[in-house]
Amino acid sequence: MRKASIFSGAFLLSSIVPALALDPTGDWRVADGVANVRVAQCNGDMWGVIAWEKEPGGRDTNNPDPSKRNRPTLGMPILLDMKKKPGTDQWEGQVYNAKDGQTYSSTIKPTDSNHLEIQGCVLGFLCGGETWTRVAPPIPSNPANSMAKGGPPRSSAPQTAPNPPRTTGAATSPAQKHASGHPNDPVGDICLLPDVAGLAH
Repeated sequence: MRKASIFSGAFLLSSIVPALALDPTGDWRVADGVANVRVAQCNGDMWGVIAWEKEPGGRDTNNPDPSKRNRPTLGMPILLDMKKKPGTDQWEGQVYNAKDGQTYSSTIKPTDSNHLEIQGCVLGFLCGGETWTRVAPPIPSNPANSMAKGGPPRSSAPQTAPNPPRTTGAATSPAQKHASGHPNDPVGDICLLPDVAGLAH
């Protein structure tokens, strides 16, 4: 009888206490291992950029915009403006595929603390997906990105960022070291990259 009451008490407690939400931020190795994608929450939405390449020096040669075909793929946004679906650990937005220069409707969803599932569809069909593996821990909130963990919205007025993007010879900030786990991180805080800061709204 005592066992039954302990079991029912544990069951009630587990049904009352909500499961901790899984955090999609951090660095993720793509399925074929050729790149890492850094995911961060920038002004309330999830964004992801190329943070590491197996073969450095890639260019966005298939971009439909000729002015972008020479831009480096390192630091290039591929998860665009992903918005959280209410009541789920899932975000919806767009994914840019540099292999064909096309942008697709997409969702991301952590399946556990070390795996992120990404799905992409063309016009609602021809859907496919893959699973990425975590290679760096979740990214904590910082003053330049107060929306990351539910802080007050950032002002739309220009601000001086406390952790500017790293340039050659510059010291790497603690936030940048944490974001990649590597002291020579060329990407740093993705929310401060021009391609993200200029597009995020």
